[in-house]
Amino acid sequence: MHTMTKPRHRLPFRYLEPAVFSGLLDDPLLFLRIRPERRAILFDCGQISHLAKRVVKPVDTVFISHAHMDHVMGVPTLVRHHHASPRPLDIFGPPGIIDRIGHLLHGFDWNLCEHYWFTLRVHEVHESFIRESHFYGPEGFSRSDRGEARRSGGTIWSSPYVSVSAELLDHKLPVLAFRIDERPPFSVDAQKLAAMGLKAGDWLRDLKRSAWMGVAGTDVRPLSSDGTSAPPLDPGEARKLCAALQKGERGCSIGYLTDVGWTGENLARLERFFPGLTLLCSECTFLAEDMEKARASHHLCSSDLSSLARTLAPRYLLPMHLSKSYLRRNDDLYLELSPPQGTTILRLPKHIVPPPIGEEDVRGWLTP
Repeated sequence: MHTMTKPRHRLPFRYLEPAVFSGLLDDPLLFLRIRPERRAILFDCGQISHLAKRVVKPVDTVFISHAHMDHVMGVPTLVRHHHASPRPLDIFGPPGIIDRIGHLLHGFDWNLCEHYWFTLRVHEVHESFIRESHFYGPEGFSRSDRGEARRSGGTIWSSPYVSVSAELLDHKLPVLAFRIDERPPFSVDAQKLAAMGLKAGDWLRDLKRSAWMGVAGTDVRPLSSDGTSAPPLDPGEARKLCAALQKGERGCSIGYLTDVGWTGENLARLERFFPGLTLLCSECTFLAEDMEKARASHHLCSSDLSSLARTLAPRYLLPMHLSKSYLRRNDDLYLELSPPQGTTILRLPKHIVPPPIGEEDVRGWLTP
């Protein structure tokens, strides 16, 4: 990503490495590498045929905002890259996504499937529960419904370093907005340490392994200021001590918002869901002059996004998913945006997806 003013500016993420594999006018496609885990997660899955296999292979979880073609049509390509692997692939999406994924999969013949093929696990996010179904590769992606789990809080997925939350919004159908939060770093406050009569030492490394990283079987023996070691703490005590010693730093966060109507209910939900963002990735389908079109199709226009940015005040703002009707006017979008002071606009190229091949491009290729 590049800012408009600092082309080599580095974003302030500790564990995440974001990349947008789409241009301003292409299908939205946010790729997040979780560096310490050597894995990646993907937000929306429209056209992805331009992605190299080495980019797609680390992806083990996909978050789909809604099932319009430009957000879900890449799932068969993803399956093609992953099917001959035993590692499962997870998809999270809004109500109805299980049926949609099933229709995509069963539009193909799977008579040559093998026993080692992967399982596609689809999670349907509702307000109060998450429904799960599996599509089993060795049996031609036959469907097995696994029931429902109560949903408590906004988090729908987590790893040791990152968590993903979801909020249901309205786009004339249910659509998900996503929030990605880095875990706060392990950082001990020296003043808190001294106030508790403790001394820095190798035991803090053990505390990090046990309480912060969750490594079982690690002895934590706090070192007192007089140099004596306490008896080992049990895991619960270690977690409480870790929380008490932390500096209270916050991890960075990303908001992902696409295809949503400018309604009072949506705005109220977004204000509750997106406080304190480091980066807001948001659709901006129309310019301000076409506000009526935005309202009719439940999308945002440039003045809407400016207003939203002033409310949320993210550190960075990435507009995306501009209508292709503005093919020669993409610069107008950046001129119309007016985020608050302290928010830096990041700018995408017009296109990343390769241009289509025309008849004139191949004429003569097969001439003897």
